[in-house]
Amino acid sequence: MQNMYHEAIQTLKSGGVLLYPSDTIWGLGCDVRNEQAIERILELKNRPANKGLILLISKMEQLSEYVEQVPEIAWDLVEFAEDPLTVIYPKGKNVSPLLLGPDGSIAIRLLKDEFCKGLVFRYQRGIVSTSANLSGEPSPLNFAGIAPSIVAGVAGILKNPAGEGAVKKASKIVQLGLHGDYKLIRG
Repeated sequence: MQNMYHEAIQTLKSGGVLLYPSDTIWGLGCDVRNEQAIERILELKNRPANKGLILLISKMEQLSEYVEQVPEIAWDLVEFAEDPLTVIYPKGKNVSPLLLGPDGSIAIRLLKDEFCKGLVFRYQRGIVSTSANLSGEPSPLNFAGIAPSIVAGVAGILKNPAGEGAVKKASKIVQLGLHGDYKLIRG
């Protein structure tokens, strides 16, 4: 399993875009600080820069690395979520400005899926995640459904040797305020 991740990690370290099965659907990813790689993802998807991207982390402790102030409610929400949950935090840090919303917010998901979590854990920092589809098109249900232009445009592809498993869907999204307030964005 280690060798399988090795090439993917080298792709990320060299500034390339990786196509991989996330904990939800097939995703495009890169290093969270590499603006050129993030711009490449936006180009591949034909997506405007003002549409948000997600940051994936492998352990709770990484939240404070990427969020200025973690609202108290976040710890319970993230820890006890049964389904994949992306949380939008009020103020992000230590990432490319392209990952931040117009208000400085940042969307982060703590991984529970062991395969994808293994990639992020071995990379030792968060990675960008966005669905592997052209902007405006539905998210692909499997690898075969990914647009050929996206497959041809990435620097690396990581597949799970255990197969694709069940069809997955996008995560739920919750936006948090600093004072315990929250809003469901996508259920």
